[in-house]
Amino acid sequence: MGYLFTSESVSEGHPDKVSDQISDALLDAFLAQDPHSKVACETLVTTGLTVLSGEVKTNAYVDVQQIARNVINDIGYNKAEYKFDGNSCGVISAIHEQSPDINQGVEREDPLLQGAGDQGMMFGFAVDEAKNFMPLTLDISHRILECLADVRKNSKNMPYLRPDSKSQVTIEYDSQTHKPIRIDTIVVSTQHDDLGGSDEEMQHKIAEDLRKYVLPQTKALYPEAVQKLFDDTFILHVNPTGKFIIGGPHGDTGLTGRKIIVDTYGGRGAHGGGAFSGKDSSKVDRSAAYACRHIAKNLVAAGVASECLVQVSYAIGVAEPVNMYVNTYNTCKAKKENGELFSDEEIATIIAEIFDLRPAAIVKRFGLTNPIFLPTASYGHFGRDSYKGSVTVFENGAEKQKEVDFFAWEKLDYLDAVKSTFNV
Repeated sequence: MGYLFTSESVSEGHPDKVSDQISDALLDAFLAQDPHSKVACETLVTTGLTVLSGEVKTNAYVDVQQIARNVINDIGYNKAEYKFDGNSCGVISAIHEQSPDINQGVEREDPLLQGAGDQGMMFGFAVDEAKNFMPLTLDISHRILECLADVRKNSKNMPYLRPDSKSQVTIEYDSQTHKPIRIDTIVVSTQHDDLGGSDEEMQHKIAEDLRKYVLPQTKALYPEAVQKLFDDTFILHVNPTGKFIIGGPHGDTGLTGRKIIVDTYGGRGAHGGGAFSGKDSSKVDRSAAYACRHIAKNLVAAGVASECLVQVSYAIGVAEPVNMYVNTYNTCKAKKENGELFSDEEIATIIAEIFDLRPAAIVKRFGLTNPIFLPTASYGHFGRDSYKGSVTVFENGAEKQKEVDFFAWEKLDYLDAVKSTFNV
C-alpha cells in the first residue's frame, strides 16, 4: 500500500490567473521601453471591472488600459454574456511612483553590487519523476488544462467551453521508493455554456468529452513510463457541484499573487511566500526563486540527487545572500574521493561557489530585463521548455525586434560544472 499526494492547477481563465497575466503584461510593456524599470503591479478583476495598482519607476509610457483589455480578450473573455469582457469592462489605474526609500537600497553605481529589492527566503525544487524534473501531480494538472484550453480555442470538439477551469491530480506513490505507481483521481471543473438539461446530463457530457479529446491528448505528451500511470482504474470527477456556468471574474474576484503553489511545485518542496507576477527581477521573490529552481534542476539532472530543495534568503539592499541551504531528502548519490556521500551542508557550500546568487548576476544570467514574463503567468513558472523567441523592444524611440531566451532558468547549462565538481 502506498500513499497519495495531490496537486492542483488553474487555467488562464481563472480569475486569479487573469490578474497575474495582466500584471505580467504590464511588466513586459514597461521593460520593452525601459529595461531598467522597477515594477510592482497588482491587478484586481471582478464583474465588469479591472483595477490596476502598484508602484513603478520607469522612463516608459504605457497604455495600461489597452494592455489589460488585450490580455482579457486573448484569454477568451470577449462576450458580454460573461459579465466580464475585454471590450466593455471598466479599467481603473492607480499605479504610482515607487518609494525612494526602496530605490536607494537597491540601485548601486556598480550593477553587480545591486542590493536585493526586499528581504525574504526563496526556494527551488526538482525531482526526477518527469523529464522536466517537476512533481508529476502538478505537471499533469498543468498539462490537462493546457490541452483543455487548446481544445477550447483551436477545435470544435467542445464548443460549449468557457475560459475558467481548474484541475487536480492525485497520484499513488510507493511508500518505500517514493516513486509514482498510478493515478488515483483526476478532478476537472470547467466553466461552460448553458445548454439546458440537468446537472447530471451536463456532467456526463463533459466527462465523455474529456475522456475522448482532452485526456488522450494529455497522456500523449508523456513517455511510456508515465502513460502507464493513466490506467483504467482512476476516478474522474467532473464539475462535482453540478453546473458551472457563472465563472471567471464574474463568479469570483481575482487578485494577483494568489496562486503561488500552482505557480511553483504544487505543494512539494517548500515556498517562501512571495508571489511572482507583476514584479521586476530586482525583487528576489521572483529572480532568486528562478535561480533556486535552476540550481535544483541542474543538481538532479546531473545525478547528484534524485530530489533536491534549495533555499536562499536576502536582506533588503544587500547583494550577497544571507544563507544557502540544500536538502536532498537522503537521495544524494554523489560521492567524495574517500567514497563517502556528500552531505547536504557540503553540497550547499559548493553550490554557493558555482552559482553567483547576487541579484544583478541572476538577472544577467537569465536575461530578466527583457519582456519575457507574460508566458510565465499561466500553467506554471517551472517545468517549461526554455526557448528562443522574438520580442518587440524600443531603443532610442525606435521599435525593433530582439531575440531573447524564455524560461532560461530551465536550462541544463551547468551540468558539466556540477558533474565535474561532484564526480558524477
